[in-house]
Amino acid sequence: MSEFNEFDQQGSVPERNTGSIISHAFEMYKGVFLYGLIIIIIYFIANFVIQNISGYNLLNNLRGFRDLDGDYSDYAYWNRSGTSLYYSGYSFLGILMSPLYVGLIYITNKFNTKEEIEFSDLFIGYRQNLGNILLYSFITTIILWISFLMCFLPFFFVYPLFFLGYPILLFENANAMDALNKTYNIVKENYNTFLGTALLGGIISLSGIILCGVGIIFTACFMEIAMYSAYCAYLGKPLQIKKQ
Repeated sequence: MSEFNEFDQQGSVPERNTGSIISHAFEMYKGVFLYGLIIIIIYFIANFVIQNISGYNLLNNLRGFRDLDGDYSDYAYWNRSGTSLYYSGYSFLGILMSPLYVGLIYITNKFNTKEEIEFSDLFIGYRQNLGNILLYSFITTIILWISFLMCFLPFFFVYPLFFLGYPILLFENANAMDALNKTYNIVKENYNTFLGTALLGGIISLSGIILCGVGIIFTACFMEIAMYSAYCAYLGKPLQIKKQ
């Protein structure tokens, strides 16, 4: 187990606005992006395995969608072979990998406070508060999928409400419901800032697609760094975690 103690060490804290939070996240990401790269490589390998098991080929289906030239009336996307199995596995994979996102946030905090980073730090979410991390990810995945299926647009407005959940679970050792309540209450009082941060963070995370798609492995985890920066802005430098 880990012990949470307050600390008074060096470390930058952004102002409570979108521009400052994103700028702070950029500075953090430059120091930890290799760990984000490891996460994305793990994700792509696992996703490839899921596609093989389900018989679903994501790229082929996306090409078929593109070739319809705007006429989507006869495109039975969800009825295609393996689609349901693939997206069920995809969602399950996201939940199982959520402790890695928490680990990246932990590494970002160590980088911010100029502490020595160990590779094992990436897996702290599997050792610390694991049950609540997985439960929180399960609940938010269901909510976000429902919002996504409601003509997609509601997803953009719902997602920011969960922006602080992972840092709260890590640094405050909170349970899943307390993390949900706390992030919701903070975000709803500062919604425009979090909406702007989430949208810009999402654009940056997906910007690697421009580089023939491959570049996304270098940018996809930017969102988790933005979550850390937002936590610092609204809740201060987090509590330090001392391993016993």
